[in-house]
Amino acid sequence: MNRKKLAILMAAMLCSKGLQAEETSKGYIGQEVVVSATKTLNRISDAGGSSVTVITSRDIENSGQQTVEELIKGTTGLDVVSTGGLGTNATVFMRGADSRSTLVLIDGVPVNDPSSANRTPDLANLTIDNIERIEVVRGPVSVLYGSNAMAGVINIITRKGGDRMRALAGVEGGSFGTWKAYAAANGKVDRLTYSFAASRLRSDGFSVADDRNDRIPHNGNTDEKDGYENALFSTNLGYAFSKNVNLETILRFSDSSVSLDDYLWAGYAGDREDANPNGLKLNHTETHQLTGRVAMKVLTEPLFSTVYYNFSNQRRDIYDNEAFRTNINKGYLYEVGWQGDLSFASNHTLTAGISYQREHADNDSYGFYASTLDRHVGMNSAFLQDQLSFGGIKVVSAIRNDDNETFGNHSTWRIAPSATFGDTTFKASYGTGFRAPSLYELYSFYGNASLNPETSEGWDAGIEHRLTSTLRAGATWFHNDFDNRIDYEWLTNKYQQVVGITRTHGIESFAEWSPSKAFFVAANYTWMHGEDPDGNTMIRRPANKASLLGTWHINSRARVSTAMQLVGQRRETPYAYDKDGNPVGNLDSYVVVNLSGSYKVADNVELYGRIDNLFDRYYEEAWSYATPGRSAYAGVKVTL
Repeated sequence: MNRKKLAILMAAMLCSKGLQAEETSKGYIGQEVVVSATKTLNRISDAGGSSVTVITSRDIENSGQQTVEELIKGTTGLDVVSTGGLGTNATVFMRGADSRSTLVLIDGVPVNDPSSANRTPDLANLTIDNIERIEVVRGPVSVLYGSNAMAGVINIITRKGGDRMRALAGVEGGSFGTWKAYAAANGKVDRLTYSFAASRLRSDGFSVADDRNDRIPHNGNTDEKDGYENALFSTNLGYAFSKNVNLETILRFSDSSVSLDDYLWAGYAGDREDANPNGLKLNHTETHQLTGRVAMKVLTEPLFSTVYYNFSNQRRDIYDNEAFRTNINKGYLYEVGWQGDLSFASNHTLTAGISYQREHADNDSYGFYASTLDRHVGMNSAFLQDQLSFGGIKVVSAIRNDDNETFGNHSTWRIAPSATFGDTTFKASYGTGFRAPSLYELYSFYGNASLNPETSEGWDAGIEHRLTSTLRAGATWFHNDFDNRIDYEWLTNKYQQVVGITRTHGIESFAEWSPSKAFFVAANYTWMHGEDPDGNTMIRRPANKASLLGTWHINSRARVSTAMQLVGQRRETPYAYDKDGNPVGNLDSYVVVNLSGSYKVADNVELYGRIDNLFDRYYEEAWSYATPGRSAYAGVKVTL
């Protein structure tokens, strides 16, 4: 990062109008501004051999979707699995790796829940409100982010203030008794930049246990609707003490409740475990999530320094069908650290960082299996990264050491070079990763205190080429090895280390075509194969997945967009059975098409709508858990 980029970075922190326009503009892959790949501001093309996808604010608007889960489903190399409708558990698999190998961030703050069983990311309650863009970095990046980033990171970046005041408000509603009201504002007052957003989302929902699946019982097993509600507040504030010193404060809070169904030991979901149509059906989970960041940024050229404090607090209250609270899970995480970016020359930047992170799980279970978990662990970390470019050659390399209070020192490293010759770019990366066992895996009733950290090695190599001025395409081969994987052993009812190497490998490809400013089409295809040390295919991860996205701005007022997703056959968990006791084996492939559009009836009034699952395709992402059929939504938005 040279001095010019440092100046751009400061402009970003001061929320300049120029950079905001650059961040929200749509361009070919390689042109979007990213932070997550190197922890410094770059275009993708300047981030070496990193495999990065950016979902811009325009992409978010064109999709018409309301949740992060739905937004990222078509992303290259990602598989998202939901166990029902809005607010139900939604996990993500990156490049075939276990969900716990992906780290989810909000403005750089880790939001994987320390109190959950595997510290996996859950996208269930992440709505798109106040989100500027989403950056997805594929491949091991533990060297930058530590534990849980063995497969990659998803960084959700919220909107900053701008030079002038902007405000909006809207309402929408549609299928399943769904409605939403929202408002947002951002701008600048003297040295203070601000961005606020608030929303209220509610849905009557549909039965989590799939009432369209004729291989599971009904008549009291799938009769009850499972609703959802979510209230959200988000803010991003910046204060410029001078042209070289800026304070940034970010806060995001959500309060949600979702009704759920049981999972029957017979091997499928149901309203009640006993399928009693006359029994109460009050099974639900209440979730409170609070994440925040305070950062002081100081430019003393050629050094750019950031001192920060990150925190994440999450609480889940779980109730059974009789409305008896069975679990209270509270997860806390905080991190303090410093990062310095030193620009030696226009083509050479050195980044160093130190941090201390502490996570705490406070879980209480009631009833027959009552237990308590109250544990915490800390970790000191330091990393060093070098970014060097000469001509069309760019090399990003980094090393890191994590000193975990329980497991001691673990070192990781990564190198990501790229080379551009004319319209063609060759890129590659190789890195190592690690994941410390969760506090639940170690110390819960099912825990095993003798567990060791999981480790990984991963590499990828690819090529990107601009065929014409309007057409660009590329492909990347990837391979990952995971050692000491942690899995639940049903025979011992304990978490155990899996002996041997779990491998995933595959090909990611994309093409983008934009013959005019009014028309844009993007397609991607991922082939992936993953298997455990015994040769078993990884569950719920398709070998073949493809997406096609298109947007046409008919004129200055009207837009129409479409998104198609093809998901191939997947192996389901061996514990999934139908009502006759037959193992499920595999889940069928499916194609889903969504359609959205908008029309400006006035300069500041916009009507919009979408149809999900346009052709009413029946499918399941997880056995016996329902997905929505054809559904329609419409709304109106007023801007100032």
